[in-house]
Amino acid sequence: MKKEEKKLTAAELPIGGIIEAGTAVNFHTGSWRSERPVWNKEKCINCLVCWISCPDSSIKVVPDERKTSIIAGIDYDHCKGCGICAKECPPKVKAIVMEQERK
Repeated sequence: MKKEEKKLTAAELPIGGIIEAGTAVNFHTGSWRSERPVWNKEKCINCLVCWISCPDSSIKVVPDERKTSIIAGIDYDHCKGCGICAKECPPKVKAIVMEQERK
């Protein structure tokens, strides 16, 4: 017969590895990309679909004089070159295209 194991209470559980939450704000994480998004201000309609879709928050957005948000550029320090912004830009607009990274 198997010996019965004692279940631990919450207070008796051992302390595990605790890692503080963080972001990549303090780190330049875009240095390894092979392609970079290039934004064309004249073509951009400020729909903000690229900003919503970017997994790295690399699309810079600022308020304009009407207190609405407009795109101000791309944060290449944190952009990893995934191309989601270019893919999600409306096909008739194509304000973001991917180009080979120049080292």
